[in-house]
Amino acid sequence: MTQRITDEPTFVLHSYPWSESSLILEAWSRHHGRVALVAKGAKKPTSQFRPVLLPLQPLRLSWGGDAEVRTLKAAHWQGGHVMPTGEALLSGYYLNELLMRLLVRDDPHEALFDHYTSAVRQLAEAAVSQQAVLRSFELLLLRELGWLPALDALGNSGEALSPATPYVLMPEGGLREALDDEAQALPGAAWAGMQQAMDGPAPFSDTLLACQPGLAGLRPQLRTLLHYHSGVRVFKTRQMVLDVQALAAPTVLPSDAAHPQAATE
Repeated sequence: MTQRITDEPTFVLHSYPWSESSLILEAWSRHHGRVALVAKGAKKPTSQFRPVLLPLQPLRLSWGGDAEVRTLKAAHWQGGHVMPTGEALLSGYYLNELLMRLLVRDDPHEALFDHYTSAVRQLAEAAVSQQAVLRSFELLLLRELGWLPALDALGNSGEALSPATPYVLMPEGGLREALDDEAQALPGAAWAGMQQAMDGPAPFSDTLLACQPGLAGLRPQLRTLLHYHSGVRVFKTRQMVLDVQALAAPTVLPSDAAHPQAATE
């Protein structure tokens, strides 16, 4: 029996050409999870799909079909915010890559969809730190998929954390006491605060606040977990950011090295 979905809240995660005039969309919907859709004629200049099917925009899509790739029937911009720009755009693409790599098709995660919606809106409005937005979403993504150990107890014993003692997060073992040379360690109070925020009634906004004091240490530890569970060493969007930063970095000429003041003027 052909399935028809109407007016479904959806984001386009990625698109690529299919035939001379059409696109294949990797879309993420609130109630049906990640789905593959063919947008017939979307590459034509006169297509109504062309100005709508953009990433990081809240959409309402309708589709039908029972094959692995369904057929897009209608698409409307839901409104709410403009597309992120600059570094925020790259951050949004990073969130999309995480979802593409870690979510299987036809597996809905409604709460995570809402967290993603909040994250994209925060990136577009640029009202808070991008790093805080990314770390908050990473935490909630890992938690939703069952890959985030408890952050308020030791992983090997389940004992409560000491507020002032530094701990590090391991992919399989959970939290353990940090060694002297592990600079990324965070105090027990910080880990427990993030756990409490995720358990609260407003997980994304509360986690956004709870993770900000420990952003520098949290970043490498969450990246280790994401690499471990995704099976990749470097995310494409992460490499893109590094490449852009390398191109933007000023070139220091040999003569500048002899005159340090010249390089800062």
